Amino acid sequence: MKCPFCKEINNKVIDSRLSKDGEVTRRRRECIACRRRFTTYEHIEQTPLMIVKKDGRREVFSGNKIRSGIKKACEKRDISMNLIDEFIAELQHDLREIGEKEVPSAILGEKIMARLHNLDPVAYVRFASVYREFKDVNDFVSELKNLLSSNKAD
Repeated sequence: MKCPFCKEINNKVIDSRLSKDGEVTRRRRECIACRRRFTTYEHIEQTPLMIVKKDGRREVFSGNKIRSGIKKACEKRDISMNLIDEFIAELQHDLREIGEKEVPSAILGEKIMARLHNLDPVAYVRFASVYREFKDVNDFVSELKNLLSSNKAD
């Protein structure tokens, strides 16, 4: 690791700490040459998760794109951004657990739907209307009936 001040390569680690989630290691270093201190962060480099679209195109998984859709579905609902961020982190973790480098968009969509169903029924129906491409009111009514019947079963 090069010193950002004098560009010397020789330095020593004086403190290491894991982040709260254990994903990043923060290291305080001291340059042997100029004795100045600096901080570095170490994280695991993961291969990008690819989403295979219905038409066969491949796209890198985008948490921001998912966040945008979830925020629209949760608009004017009592759902915090922290909860949405947790939702996306858990979703990404689940997708990586599948163990494949490429995941069909249908699996991604169904995982989002299942999580939204548990998070907020209104957000679920809003998201479903776009994801399942509702054509008219009957599609909404049908989805609401399914939602109500699954809630009674729980």
